[in-house]
Amino acid sequence: MSDLQLIGGVKKLNHQNYNTWQTCISSYLQGQELWEVTNGSDTIQPLREDANGILRRWRMRAGKSMFILKTTIEEELLDHIRDAETPKEAWDTLAVLFSKKNDTKLQLLENELLSVAQRELTVPQYFHKVKSLCREIGNLDPHAQIGESRMKRIIIHGLKPEFHSFVAAIQGWPTQPSLHEFENLLASQEALTKQMSDLGAGSSISKPEAEVLYVSKGKGSIRSGNRQGFNRSGQDWSNLVSKGQNDRFGLKQV
Repeated sequence: MSDLQLIGGVKKLNHQNYNTWQTCISSYLQGQELWEVTNGSDTIQPLREDANGILRRWRMRAGKSMFILKTTIEEELLDHIRDAETPKEAWDTLAVLFSKKNDTKLQLLENELLSVAQRELTVPQYFHKVKSLCREIGNLDPHAQIGESRMKRIIIHGLKPEFHSFVAAIQGWPTQPSLHEFENLLASQEALTKQMSDLGAGSSISKPEAEVLYVSKGKGSIRSGNRQGFNRSGQDWSNLVSKGQNDRFGLKQV
């Protein structure tokens, strides 16, 4: 009964969690000294019994392993290993099955990543979506890990047109921001643009002032830890807006 309760702590294998299930079950089988008959060095049934009861003990261990495998997968997957004669056969059948499924899922994720776009998402939501897709791809295929540079190119490609000038200015900087810094810059720009828009036509802020974040090409720099991290010909962008407007938008004068 205690064994059943322990096995019950592992989420059953379904069409989405093979890697997690495989890791948990392999560890459990090793702890129960059943791994050798499942996918180790003792997967072949002995041909005959001996004085030490080698065949009987192998069958007992194999039976326990098969029970664990069959009771920790969803019913719709059970048919794939129902007729397996050994734990090794059942284990390999599931591995091949999900290897094919992973290839299909990997292709779908890669296609989604190629067509991903911001559309109605906020900057943080858009970054999260791209990073999640990249992480899923990396989990399915460790050889297909996507680095920050490529991730940033993918993100830039799908950004709303309103960010194009801002991004072009940043790309002219001698030192490029990290992915995290890049997200913060875009999020700050998005927040400021929204605040300007919310003020309406009656605001005293002119359009050029609303675009103070569009730094001159090659003149930008980042100061970590604050939002007024842009430099335009040696002057913080926050100084380009009057002190009263800075206070309105929560921007501190440097």
